[in-house]
Amino acid sequence: MPSAFARIKPVQYEGPKSKNPLSFKWYNPDEVVEGKTMKDHLRFSVVYWHTMRGAGADMFGWGTAKRPWELGEGTVKQAQDRVRHFFELVEKLGAPYYAFHDRDVAPHGKTLAQSNKNLDAVVKVLKEEQKRTGIKLLWGTAQLFVHPRYMHGAATSCEADVFAYAAAQVKKALEVTKTLGGEGYTFWGGREGYSTLWNTDMKRELDHLARFLHMAVDYAKQIGFKGQFYIEPKPKEPTKHQYDADAAACLNFLREYGLTKHLKLNLETNHATLAGHSMQHEMEVAGAAGALGSIDANTGDLMLGWDTDQFPTDIYLTTQCMLTMLKYGGFTTGGVNFDAKVRRESFEPIDLLHAHIGGMDAFARGLKIAAAIRQDGRLADFVKNRYRSWDDGIGRDIEKGKVGFKELEKYILKAGEPKLESGRQEFLENLINEFI
Repeated sequence: MPSAFARIKPVQYEGPKSKNPLSFKWYNPDEVVEGKTMKDHLRFSVVYWHTMRGAGADMFGWGTAKRPWELGEGTVKQAQDRVRHFFELVEKLGAPYYAFHDRDVAPHGKTLAQSNKNLDAVVKVLKEEQKRTGIKLLWGTAQLFVHPRYMHGAATSCEADVFAYAAAQVKKALEVTKTLGGEGYTFWGGREGYSTLWNTDMKRELDHLARFLHMAVDYAKQIGFKGQFYIEPKPKEPTKHQYDADAAACLNFLREYGLTKHLKLNLETNHATLAGHSMQHEMEVAGAAGALGSIDANTGDLMLGWDTDQFPTDIYLTTQCMLTMLKYGGFTTGGVNFDAKVRRESFEPIDLLHAHIGGMDAFARGLKIAAAIRQDGRLADFVKNRYRSWDDGIGRDIEKGKVGFKELEKYILKAGEPKLESGRQEFLENLINEFI
């Protein structure tokens, strides 16, 4: 199969003045920001599913994408060839990581045993390409939402046999992730929820989901997999209510079932907005709980009500993301994973390069801006000063638990009506605009 990217040279950093559409304007992997290189800060990852398997289809139309690696009968040989195309693309982008679902890299078999055999054949090529290129696996996962068997959910299915099948599939995916040196494993509950409560025992389903995750934790220990586990918040699609609706819901679930020490959150921008939050909000919620693990870098069209998974190019968005990420110490096991797809109208392979270049540049620029804001210090000083009443006096006593309602009543009767100060939102928005 001829290479789809043979004529494309490796993408290089050429600086903001470059007019070359196949160059980086802002992402300079070796540039040091706050003591680390951009490459180490951002840990960019290219996803296999949208990049290689996305056909440009939507609920109203067939696929439009012209992908030379999809011209075939869905054989294992075709899947192996597809891997080589993928690594050529990731290599030319200079991204250090990738991520995959098991059934995206290898075709379904008629039985689980056949599916496992297909996966093993493709994993062999994945391992060869990782060795050839030095590209590493950020995280793996099992696709527990496409096949009809998962119509009622996987770990939350009303059918015990479906739960068992999903467990067997995750067992294999964990083994494969370990074999490939994966630095993490993500649980994405694509159908872990309900369409109606008329036929749903919600408490029992949540108990089953927790049992499933504990089994995964136990098996990871058995096989010596030391990668980080993630759970990915996801609202609305495809079920009416999903149990992992947002960061707060996931954290509540993990705490209730004793899983907080085993799982962190993998957050996605488009999921955040579908839940009615900003990505920065979700990252702050996770960060404050010590559970900020990794991010899926994309965005949605706010005029549409579904998960459009567009590439991120909004500098305000990437600045907010990197401000919070730097605040909480940066990535350790996770990274900036481009869970994004080109538009239906962008159907040529070169569009995949343009899209990733734009996303990588946007995050690199956001990183630089965030670091500049932190170095400037005015934003942090404003926030610190806004809460100064908590640093001593009655505020400090409240935080330290030294007073109760009686003492506070006595205090406020003497102090009188509280004095308030403006939140200065417009001032702060203007301040941020100085840097963008």
